[in-house]
Amino acid sequence: MTNQKLPGILPRPVDRLLGLVRSNRARRTVIGLVGLPGSGKSTLACRLADEVNAQAGAGTVVALGMDGFHLTRAALSRFPDPAAALARRGAPWTFDPAALAIRLQTLHEAGLDADEASVTWPGFEHDVGDPVENSVVVGPAARLVLLEGLYLLHRSDGWNLARLLDECWYLDVTMDVALQRLTARHMAVWGLTPIEAEARIAVNDRLNADIVLQGRARADWLVAG
Repeated sequence: MTNQKLPGILPRPVDRLLGLVRSNRARRTVIGLVGLPGSGKSTLACRLADEVNAQAGAGTVVALGMDGFHLTRAALSRFPDPAAALARRGAPWTFDPAALAIRLQTLHEAGLDADEASVTWPGFEHDVGDPVENSVVVGPAARLVLLEGLYLLHRSDGWNLARLLDECWYLDVTMDVALQRLTARHMAVWGLTPIEAEARIAVNDRLNADIVLQGRARADWLVAG
């Protein structure tokens, strides 16, 4: 992954992904997709995977998320201030970036033929509020992985995944738009009023968004949202 002080706008992301699939036939490619909370990372990753798979073959691209690497509630309860740790869940230091790095290395090292073992990936159970191991299986047919997450460009709190991502893209949605979407999501998912949703965002999500924005200049490409 290269570092560009002023990343350019990627005009045709699907064409870029198809090119990577066709050029890297001997190994799996991993592309990161970073964006503010509420920017639409998951939606874009799934859409791009569907569009590439429609042209390159089903299962060629797999979209994954980093939410499965949240620290468990039990782990956060052992922090010096458990209440503060739980209140700030979603901050960079409430994840396990070392475990994510190990799994990314495994994705790279696993072969692309049918005799190689598949790689499992954790998911996140929102009803329980904890990761779920082995939630997704990345089979040998998956030549490219799209990994979406907040902190793939972060460089503190144990985060430094540069060598494990072939490229990292930044979903370029403005702070105002992202937080408007996040407010609507909190209202729909948690049944909050607009005032309650905005108050929740102010003490956690907005703080995380400010951290994510600092990594924008490290991206290889900007992608329109």
